Amino acid sequence: MNKPSYLYGIIGLIAGLSIGYIGTNYINQTYRPAATAGGQAVDSNALPPDHPPTGATGASGDSSGAAASSPSEMTSSSSGGQGGGSSALKWTMPARWKVGPPKQMRAATYLIPAAAGDSEDAECAVFMNIGGGVQANIDRWAGQFEQTDKPPVQKKETINGLLVTTVDVSGTFKGGGAMMGQSSGSKASYRLLGAIAEAPDGEVFFKLTGPAKTVAAAQNEFQVMLKSLKE
Repeated sequence: MNKPSYLYGIIGLIAGLSIGYIGTNYINQTYRPAATAGGQAVDSNALPPDHPPTGATGASGDSSGAAASSPSEMTSSSSGGQGGGSSALKWTMPARWKVGPPKQMRAATYLIPAAAGDSEDAECAVFMNIGGGVQANIDRWAGQFEQTDKPPVQKKETINGLLVTTVDVSGTFKGGGAMMGQSSGSKASYRLLGAIAEAPDGEVFFKLTGPAKTVAAAQNEFQVMLKSLKE
């Protein structure tokens, strides 16, 4: 090998190593987690600590699956698309309720005005396919009360061909954690009305919580909304 060829070979080797190093460093920087807490990567779709195991078909945390086809009618599709075709589950929001701002992992949020004597509004949160199963989530909701006035009342019924499990709990509410938008402080004289509708493509969860008087005033509206469920 003559001297110029030998030099060209060394230069080529150095250039190749430099390009490889720069490319690897770029990839590492590009895919580095955007946010960390305590040295751990933050998962914005993480479920609350008290959530039951989701299994192989757990929630993705995507809240894009609900679309309003009218000011009061909501459509939910486990595929995440608007309209949802025959697999979409529809329901009608009570006229007195208001649509709240979008929140992480929620398909919808409804705000119910405080009843006379209550200083705080109630809230109805709607979730899709959060996983864990029906009974485990019913038990989790009941477990969000430090003390209950009486044992939770649980029922099953069929509404327009859909199996719906409901629960009614009242007492001192300790909240569902900041992840689910609930206060972490204990609140006396609170009530929770929950319902889980089992649709062909997944479950839709309705959770109404608030001061007992306000929830009582909204109970009939909650039932009417459930009766409006349809595919």
